[in-house]
Amino acid sequence: MSTRFQRSAVTAAVIAIFALGASAQQGTQQGTGAVVSGAGASSAPAGAKPAKGADQPTSGSMAQADRQFVEKAAIGGMMEVQLGQLAQQKAANAQVKQFGSRMLTDHGKSNDELKQIASAKGTQLPASVDSKHMQDMQKLQSMQGADFDREYMRHMVADHKKTIAEFQKQAKSGKDPDLKGFASKTLPTLQEHLKLAQGVNEALGAGNKAAGPKTPS
Repeated sequence: MSTRFQRSAVTAAVIAIFALGASAQQGTQQGTGAVVSGAGASSAPAGAKPAKGADQPTSGSMAQADRQFVEKAAIGGMMEVQLGQLAQQKAANAQVKQFGSRMLTDHGKSNDELKQIASAKGTQLPASVDSKHMQDMQKLQSMQGADFDREYMRHMVADHKKTIAEFQKQAKSGKDPDLKGFASKTLPTLQEHLKLAQGVNEALGAGNKAAGPKTPS
């Protein structure tokens, strides 16, 4: 009786040990599963903010002041090219013809550059000059020879002064960096144009005085 009781006690103890071990293993597996599940959640946390710049507005938008500059610069550039062509046809003075040729070359290049910048930003340039510039064009078209030379160069001096002021303003306070760069890059050429125009204009005035009627001695 004593021996059987001892065997039963041993058997019960062994069963209890196995049961305890199985329970511990199951708890470990459940704990490991919880850790894995938690790691997965941390890789995509709820309410995470998008990457910087992901919801920024597109660059197609342009400030109103920048759009106005583009329009004025485009119209002014077209006018300079058209009047330069007119100078080739109507000017009597060689310096005036040479100045008109310079306008064709320089403003033709800057017009192309402005067109590329505007196109990249989804902005369409005016197809023709406005009514005011058209009136100036028609006035010059009606003139010939020395009359044309004087009016054309007078117009070039006044027009370049206005254009330089607009480009200086854009270079200083424009919002679009590409347009600011374009204005800064073009300014030295415009300032050189003004200096040339003033020189030719003064030469024409001096020539008129020299060719004027002589006072009786």
